[in-house]
Amino acid sequence: MNGGLRQSMAWLHTWTGLPVGWVLFFVFLTGTLGYFDSEIDRWMRPETPLALPAPSQMDGLAMGLARLERVAPRASRWTIFPPSGHDVPNVTISWSGPGGASGRRSEALDPRTGAPFEARATAGGQTLYQLHYTLHYLPRSAARWLVGICSMLMLVAILSGVITHKKFFADFFTFRPGQGQRSWLDVHNVLSVTALPFHLVLTYSGLVFFVFTYMSPVLDTTYGRDQRDRFFDEAFRNPPIPEPAHVAAPRAPLASMYETAERHWGETPLRVVSVYNPGDRNARVVFTRNHVDAVSNGGRMVFDGATGGLLERFDRRTGPMAVNDALLALHEGLFAGPVLRWLYFLSGLLGTAMIGTGLVLWTAKRKARAAAAGPLPPAIRVVERLNVGTIVGLPIGIAAYFWANRLLPVGMADRAAWEIHVLFIVWLAMLALPWLRPARHAWTDQLGLAAVAYGALPALNAATTDRHLAASIPAGAWEVAGFDLVALAAGLGFAAAAVYLHRHAPATAAGVAANDRPRRDAPAVVAAGAPYPEDAAG
Repeated sequence: MNGGLRQSMAWLHTWTGLPVGWVLFFVFLTGTLGYFDSEIDRWMRPETPLALPAPSQMDGLAMGLARLERVAPRASRWTIFPPSGHDVPNVTISWSGPGGASGRRSEALDPRTGAPFEARATAGGQTLYQLHYTLHYLPRSAARWLVGICSMLMLVAILSGVITHKKFFADFFTFRPGQGQRSWLDVHNVLSVTALPFHLVLTYSGLVFFVFTYMSPVLDTTYGRDQRDRFFDEAFRNPPIPEPAHVAAPRAPLASMYETAERHWGETPLRVVSVYNPGDRNARVVFTRNHVDAVSNGGRMVFDGATGGLLERFDRRTGPMAVNDALLALHEGLFAGPVLRWLYFLSGLLGTAMIGTGLVLWTAKRKARAAAAGPLPPAIRVVERLNVGTIVGLPIGIAAYFWANRLLPVGMADRAAWEIHVLFIVWLAMLALPWLRPARHAWTDQLGLAAVAYGALPALNAATTDRHLAASIPAGAWEVAGFDLVALAAGLGFAAAAVYLHRHAPATAAGVAANDRPRRDAPAVVAAGAPYPEDAAG
């Protein structure tokens, strides 16, 4: 790590990015898909009608309340999610057993009848999105710590890359095709600079979300191990919920509470209504408003569930609550309309590609250096195989997740869990396959397989359901049609990459060797795991 500041930052950038690059690729890709989790849910539940009426919020609340009174009259808590924003135009309800003993259950209601949809069990888009911070098979605490460490290193890699980048804006307009490593470097620079603010905000906000996990000793020292709930109540102004009195009381009409909320908040849609201790003298009803902009969650109102009177309003937020709301809204795009959500999605794909090209550049530079020295070092072979199995293999695993949704028996036990299992089983197979083929053939093999896996999804959908493009587009069901069209576009993109690599890989390899001479004026890179001409320690 000898040399000036830029050389030191180049070394730091490379060696903070590489060790966690594959985890970050997984986090970015699965997190990006979460911006369309509701649309993925629609596609993965083909039993739901293509066209659904959109009930008013009050009608949705009444529908959810009626269903909860029938199926969970003794529950300790009811939750109703009325239709709002870009979500599917149905009502989702959930409830906890008495004392929370029997866990939580949920149902999605048909807005035409108020009855639950008879849809297949599926992990859906929400589970796919949650993978980017749960890592699925790891314990919750371990997953949060691992994602946090990777996010911190990602932040260091981005900032050190910016410092190293001598020609920050000039390189944005630079592309030199057909020059091997330099061409990859130019593409990498464009991907990095195009959505740089997005990369910084997403990485930093993701790190801050779990600050209370990482800083738990501070909470324990200040409040005591058994008083953490008091801290969260003070910091986030959680509404006080009394214990049940175990004295029955009639439920106040929800409509009058809704009218009160509408007078104070106008026509801003609700996000959720929670009923604590329903049917009890100490019942409480909490209305939570939807996100109204990028820095607010809109506030909450607490009503007496027995009388209907307004008890408290939580429109003024504490400092920690305001910061939390702002970062949450910016990270998840909760306030975004359709156009902005597409920008979030495209920026997420740019970030995923940024990480992937950084990993490829690391091996490309070192392969060129090692070519004249004899056999390829084992470490480079390992990194290259991991690159193939992750950069292309993970998307294949996600495609297998969608194939499993259509091909697994509808009545299969633990069906939703097996959809996720299929994703990881296929990904594991894709990580193993590159060891059976030369690296160049492994890339083309998996790119071709990815092209088929995604390109054939619309055909699979048409063969197994009546929700194909010829039906979804005329019905105006763009959530379903959009999924098929994006899958088709992804298949074409993978196919084009496979054909290009098959035709140009030998020339590209020669270009890498020819262009590996260090240059003091070569552009730097802004992404995890990328090599630098100035990297003296590489």
